[in-house]
Amino acid sequence: MQNKRVLIITYYWPPSGGSGVQRWLKFAKYLPEFGWEPVIFTPENPDFELKDESLLKEINPLLEVLKFPIWEPYGLFRKLKKQKSGDTSKVLEKKKKGWLDKLGIWLRANVFIPDPRVFWVKPSVNFLTDLVQKGQFHAIITTGPPHSMHLIGLQLHEKTGIPWLADFRDPWSKWEFLDTLPMTSIVRRKHDKLEQKVLFQASAITTISPSFKMDFEKMIDKKTELLTNGFDTEDLPLNWIERLPSKDGIEILYTGVVDAIRNPDPFLIAFKKAFETSGKKVKVRFVGKVSETLEKMVAQDIWLRNHVVMEGYVSHEKVFDFYAKAHLLLLVLTDTKNAKGNIPGKLFEYIATGRPVVALGDPKGDAAKILQTAGAGQVFSHKDIKGIQNFLENFIPQAEFQVSREIQKYSRKNLTGQLAGILERISIK
Repeated sequence: MQNKRVLIITYYWPPSGGSGVQRWLKFAKYLPEFGWEPVIFTPENPDFELKDESLLKEINPLLEVLKFPIWEPYGLFRKLKKQKSGDTSKVLEKKKKGWLDKLGIWLRANVFIPDPRVFWVKPSVNFLTDLVQKGQFHAIITTGPPHSMHLIGLQLHEKTGIPWLADFRDPWSKWEFLDTLPMTSIVRRKHDKLEQKVLFQASAITTISPSFKMDFEKMIDKKTELLTNGFDTEDLPLNWIERLPSKDGIEILYTGVVDAIRNPDPFLIAFKKAFETSGKKVKVRFVGKVSETLEKMVAQDIWLRNHVVMEGYVSHEKVFDFYAKAHLLLLVLTDTKNAKGNIPGKLFEYIATGRPVVALGDPKGDAAKILQTAGAGQVFSHKDIKGIQNFLENFIPQAEFQVSREIQKYSRKNLTGQLAGILERISIK
């Protein structure tokens, strides 16, 4: 029996790096095993800073990928600032902003609704409508942020009636990121109306955490499906559990982004208090893009300079070399209104390595519950510096590691089976 075809509309696709691309890269990998043939629709020339060329190797050569040109305002912004390149997201983190920075932030907040990728909506709908009407797909999926992707799904669904799944990796109107923007009340209401329309019209809604699921269901009397992120067993190197770190000292590893809403400062303060006078050989290693604020904090402290290493961004496959050297993994969750539902995709990969996890976040949040159930680690409040210090002082590196059986339900293959079940349900005519 021939597989059904599903169109996945996503802004992030290899060589884009970071957690945003992993979710649908993995779903696309395993969907054919569950009777669905994915077709990817993604920008031909997207404007993103993080790139991971190694992820290109994970794309099945038989996978159909449709690429369509996009125009984004970031290039114009850099041209006005006379910059050839640069990470536009760091503008928000700058303490001293010039008039052009302030203008750019205001435009981002109040003109580009719901986000700067909105200019891709109309041409994408025009391009895809004919393909959908010819019956090439049995369903479509949109994933956001950027939430402009959902507007493409909305219009295709309205025009053709095709079953449509809207996937939310982050909230929309309640997204903490929007609170960092100087947004007018009128624009806030526009976000609310667009979100309500998407939620009401979508054939199915999925999101990554129980708290986000509850929030969406409060907004509209409609079921939201929980479809968490996970880990891919095939990413783990062979004989992984036998790769043990050095018995000399304690190495703590953080992987991923450090930005304005993911702040490791409380952990570093506790880390210094715990070990400054102990004489132990200790190190915290950051692998990924970090904020200028963190770089300055470490640079200005002699002890931290000697015990904190910034490795910069590396490919996903190289991250496992750092996991192998680590005795303890650090997870920094947000300390904002979305903190309870904040479950980073790397949490599941952390647990799958067998290394214990120490986290900053909501001790009663969704991520804390997953860690507790798996017996994989502990979450401390950002304010609980004393608690973190005590944990570190009493931490004993393990001679061997064990992977919790609880993690198996979060394998990418198992999760794809759940996704396929949702697609089957909404595509039945």
